[in-house]
Amino acid sequence: MAKPKNYFKSVRFKLFVTMCVVIAVIVLCLVAINSVVLESFYLYSKTNTVIDVYNKINSYYNSNNSSSSIEQELRRIAFNNNFDIYIKTNENIIAFSTDKDLYSIINMISEADKREEGLSIYSDDKIIIQRVNDRENNINYILLQGLLDNGYELYISIPAMPIEESVQISNRALILIGLIILLISAFIASYISKKFTEPIVQLNDITNKMARLDFSQKYRIIDTDDEINELGKNINTMSDKLETTIKQLRENNSELEKDIEEKSKIDDMRKQFISDVSHELKTPIALIQGYAEGLIENVNNDEESRKFYAEVILDESNKMDTLVKQLLELMKLEYGKREFNNEKFDIVELINEVIRKCKVMIDEKNIQIKFEHNGPIQVFADDFYIEQVVTNYFTNAIKHAKEVDGIKQVDVKITENTQNGKVRISVINTGDNIAEEHIDKIWGRFYKEDSSRNRNDGGTGIGLALVKAIMNNYKNDYGVINLENGVEFYFELDKEEKIK
Repeated sequence: MAKPKNYFKSVRFKLFVTMCVVIAVIVLCLVAINSVVLESFYLYSKTNTVIDVYNKINSYYNSNNSSSSIEQELRRIAFNNNFDIYIKTNENIIAFSTDKDLYSIINMISEADKREEGLSIYSDDKIIIQRVNDRENNINYILLQGLLDNGYELYISIPAMPIEESVQISNRALILIGLIILLISAFIASYISKKFTEPIVQLNDITNKMARLDFSQKYRIIDTDDEINELGKNINTMSDKLETTIKQLRENNSELEKDIEEKSKIDDMRKQFISDVSHELKTPIALIQGYAEGLIENVNNDEESRKFYAEVILDESNKMDTLVKQLLELMKLEYGKREFNNEKFDIVELINEVIRKCKVMIDEKNIQIKFEHNGPIQVFADDFYIEQVVTNYFTNAIKHAKEVDGIKQVDVKITENTQNGKVRISVINTGDNIAEEHIDKIWGRFYKEDSSRNRNDGGTGIGLALVKAIMNNYKNDYGVINLENGVEFYFELDKEEKIK
């Protein structure tokens, strides 16, 4: 439906007004035609009538009928046609008259002619028919003057006032009927315009929604096989095609956004990698360069010194190789470029394997390892990356373990939570706490809390950053807690595969 403020601009209103105007114009045309044509037609009809009467009267006098029968026939003709007949002989004797005053009226003809108030309607050798309008005497009539074959003069008078009154009455009747028709037509026009514009309004609503990319509304197809129904079908077809096309464009746009985002991530990863490598390789490259120059210039001539220089160069080269590999792995993890081969495995067995690999470090540091467990514990994850997490925690604990009550100890604990289906692995070492302001920072790449975490420990400074990236991929909890006589690093794993 059109809004009230726009109703006068709507097609329905314009159609309604057009139909009403057309009907009003038709009524006015009928009134105008009636005013012009009715009187002319009346005059034409009466002219033919009086000519016929003249011929009949002429034939009566030419026959052998008696004067009484002729007079009776003339009265019948005058009565049936509602006009007066006046006949006089050539001796000015009245042979017949239906109105005694008709002679005085006839005498006025000459006066009317003098005032040019007579209008000739028809004339020939024997007949003159004219319309006389005597305004002074308020007389308006049609008068026939004819000469019969026997020499008699014939006058037939027809009052013209009833003609004008008939025209006025019929015009008033037409106007009244026209008004009634106009009112009835207004209701009909309103109904027709509503029925005609309803599908147009519906199509307008549909196209407005289509302009807002809303293709939910469809045109209600009806059985009528007309242009509007055909237009509705075409709009429905266009709506379906537009919806499909826009959906496809959105999907393509989404794919394009993903590709752009992926490209942006790769670019960020490349920049970050170059920045990290250029920053961290300065020291080992400088050491390698310095010791290599020493070998070239024979700074030390003895075999032992040259061997030491070569070992430093080899050690720094290995550190550089490890650093680059770990950086590449960290970048792939952080930017989602690694696929995890998740499956069930025994976390107890994995921890025992890590402890076995670190036995040399454990013996060198003279550290006691405490790992108590109650048989196999199955978890769901990628054992390769979880081994890296455990190794980073374990080696970090070994490096920073200090004596407490004469004992340097590293504990490994496994806690199962039946409520959330998680397993918590904790690695605890005796020693100093981590300052609170450093707890959030230690998970960043290359961050070192103090001088105790130096190059002599063999670390690259990205071990905990790797832990963070791996655990973020699993969306599981991890962290560090300061204890009374040490530090606890922990992480959690799922016992079963998560339902997506």
